[in-house]
Amino acid sequence: MFKKTLKTATAATAALLAVTLAACSSTGGAPRGNGDGSGGGTVDTPRYVVSMVSHGAPGDTFWDLVRKGAEDAAQKDNIELRYSADPQAPNQAALVQNAIDSNVDGIAVTMPNASAIGPVAQKAVNAGIPVVGLNAGMEQYEKYGLTGFFGQEEGVAGQKAGERLNDEGAKKVLCVIHEQGNQSQEDRCAGVKKGLGGAGSVETLYVNGQELTSVQSTIKAKLAQDSSIDWIMSLVTPVGLVAAQAAEEAGRNPGEDVKIGTFDTNAELVPAIKSGDISFAVDQQPYLQGYLAVDSLWLAKRNGTTVGGGRPVYSGPSFVDADNIDTIADAAKDGLR
Repeated sequence: MFKKTLKTATAATAALLAVTLAACSSTGGAPRGNGDGSGGGTVDTPRYVVSMVSHGAPGDTFWDLVRKGAEDAAQKDNIELRYSADPQAPNQAALVQNAIDSNVDGIAVTMPNASAIGPVAQKAVNAGIPVVGLNAGMEQYEKYGLTGFFGQEEGVAGQKAGERLNDEGAKKVLCVIHEQGNQSQEDRCAGVKKGLGGAGSVETLYVNGQELTSVQSTIKAKLAQDSSIDWIMSLVTPVGLVAAQAAEEAGRNPGEDVKIGTFDTNAELVPAIKSGDISFAVDQQPYLQGYLAVDSLWLAKRNGTTVGGGRPVYSGPSFVDADNIDTIADAAKDGLR
């Protein structure tokens, strides 16, 4: 798919996509609903209710892509999708409990803090509700009885990013964590350090990703304080974009004096990569994660089969850079990447 693909999807992903495409093409498709996941459906199957509970923060474009994928799957599968999110683990756990109390037909949940979210997810499993994980919690989902997981192995993704930084000659990398307590982000930065090896060093900087103005000023101050930083590794595109602005304000030309890599993609990333402000992104396909999570629950209700055989279904990682940005530009514009 890409010139620099790091890891392809499992055979289970290919099989699931084949089922999905067959379902769509057999009906000729259907007009998209009103965007709330209420559907109308392109399949003649019973109406199910699925809750997706994420840790997405308001205004985070990454989670817009996850939700769009979930809504498209719900539209196809005649599912009423109930999406809710809260970046605070106790509140997210309460949202999962609300889904259990509503007696939904399936739950898709992220677990950035598995010790807080996992036990209530286990309650849903014990209540007979099919539960799958996505995006965060790959290392722990089996422990709490979830039957599938859709995402990327964060430590591996970070390591691949670190190896690329090594190839690029990075000497000091600033790894910016925008959600304290999110194990996935800690794993990414640890992976970056592992991949970089002894060729350079990695310093972690904690910021509040919900306040991008503050993020920008914090990164600017760090760059002004430490001129040895030659790479910034952002863990989400909006932070990467403000890092580029912070570099300019600190008198460090992004892409030259200090280079920037990021995780994840959105439409705003396309011009940033084309201009060289951001050198590369590590893509995990959030749209696909949302889509597959909902579609797998529909399949579970229809035939009782676990997609992936209980093993993770990988949606990434792969590199997006100047060599292949035109390949995904249209998909990003349509909210698919």
